[in-house]
Amino acid sequence: MSDAETLKRQAAARALEHVRSGMKLGLGTGSTAKHFVELLAERVAQGLEVVGVPTSEATRAQAESLDVPLGTLDEYPALDLVVDGADEVGPDLTLIKGGGGALLREKIVASAAAQMIVIADASKKVPTLGTFPLPIEVVDFGVAAIRRGIEKAARRAGCQGLLTLRRRPDGHVFVTDQGHLILDAAFGVIPDPAALAACLADVPGVVEHGLFINLASRVILAGADGVTVLDRA
Repeated sequence: MSDAETLKRQAAARALEHVRSGMKLGLGTGSTAKHFVELLAERVAQGLEVVGVPTSEATRAQAESLDVPLGTLDEYPALDLVVDGADEVGPDLTLIKGGGGALLREKIVASAAAQMIVIADASKKVPTLGTFPLPIEVVDFGVAAIRRGIEKAARRAGCQGLLTLRRRPDGHVFVTDQGHLILDAAFGVIPDPAALAACLADVPGVVEHGLFINLASRVILAGADGVTVLDRA
């Protein structure tokens, strides 16, 4: 296991300490959340009783293969805890998420949970969000017009940069689990995430964006100097 994967696993292990039998858990998506699901499965095999609600089809497949009991958000609309990763962690635990393409389901699940714990390696903590391109999920109708609307909205929030239609490694357009497309916005710096979020929400055709504001209650960061826990004020 590489150093980076070791750190992710350390953060996941710390998050697992917050899981109690009987909990309804949101299961995140991505390379760090994958470690959490693996560790959770080990505890389930030892007798821990939980129900997981996956945030993507990839996480669902992983959890099923490891015999983690699963349910849907319709069956369990109120969750105790969601554990997920992040692409960037900024001040006040504001996040950029969606690098794995599951931001819509991730945000729905996070909003349904009493607590959201984010796990990441320490490199994800930044003083200002925006170096990681912001994923913006859009419908597949009128993408050029939606892109133009996003650019205008972003300028109102003091942001500008190239918007790129996400593609898979094979060159085909990336399609989310909900059948949408993703525009990755290379803004570089997002001076006011809340203002940008409000502006993007007003653009017709934008389904959701990867700014997670006032959702994460705790962030667990693993670095060379150990594990750091940050709580939202």
